[in-house]
Amino acid sequence: MRTENKKAPGDSPQMLGDFVVPSYVPNGTNTLLVVIKWGKIMVVTLVLAAVGLGLWGHSRWLKKTEALVHALEQGATARATRSQRYDDSELATLPPVVRRYLLQVLNPNQPLVRKLYLEQSGTFNRSSTPPEIWDPFTAKQLVVTKRPGFVWDASILMLPGVSVRVVDAYVAGVGTLQPSVIGLFDLGGIAGTGEIARGELIRYVAESVWYPTALLPSQGMQWNAVDANTAQATFTDGPITVNLLFSFNASGLVERIHSTERSALVDGTMVAMPWEVRVSHYQAHSGMLVPLQAEVAWLAPTGRMPYWRGKIEKLDYEMPR
Repeated sequence: MRTENKKAPGDSPQMLGDFVVPSYVPNGTNTLLVVIKWGKIMVVTLVLAAVGLGLWGHSRWLKKTEALVHALEQGATARATRSQRYDDSELATLPPVVRRYLLQVLNPNQPLVRKLYLEQSGTFNRSSTPPEIWDPFTAKQLVVTKRPGFVWDASILMLPGVSVRVVDAYVAGVGTLQPSVIGLFDLGGIAGTGEIARGELIRYVAESVWYPTALLPSQGMQWNAVDANTAQATFTDGPITVNLLFSFNASGLVERIHSTERSALVDGTMVAMPWEVRVSHYQAHSGMLVPLQAEVAWLAPTGRMPYWRGKIEKLDYEMPR
């Protein structure tokens, strides 16, 4: 005889939850979780603040450099050159070493460079005493040849996430040198028409190896022989006249430019100090032969102090067609 299991009238069916062991939930606040939570909030806040400062600094720096570039281009527009192309007949009276150089680096009927945009990368030595401390940098630069001037805008990576922006410029006879941490906190810059302007005009002449039509007599450059491998270049802009020595290698190309008239900015003061540029790795570009690598150094009483090593990443010329 089959028997049936009958439930008592008060019984209720068993649920799945009756077989599950309940988890432990602490009665108090989990301090560790709270600390982690607020730590994350603080980190995010600091990151957002750093990004905000960086954007603010970049915006501030951009306005400053754009104002210099605008002034530079306005001057170039107002003083456009009437000469358009180079004629090798103007080389006849130059020292032989200079004539040989210009015949090599310029094509016949070469258009004159009006404007140049270039980009650089390299390393910058921020130590004025041994040991040298080299930090990576990138830079962009605009050059005009009439009226001569340039604006160099660089970013030097001092620490991870921390860069020093530097503008070096010569615009309408005024020299400017201004470093700034992340473009926001200025560090003892200088601007004016005195020694800083002279130094920047010297830089313009030295860098003419990147726009060598500026080294022609028709563009205001005067040349005098020193010896078989050296010549002095003299250039005047407004009230400033500068002299530089150009040394040429066995191939007839410029390998060193030297000045005794430039001053270094030391603790906010301009201090007279010999200065040199060494250039190498010539390549053809836009009908001209130009060096793509360079090293710049101060020749201090304690010895040669290189502070800039770089290479050209981009050259974009504006010339008449």
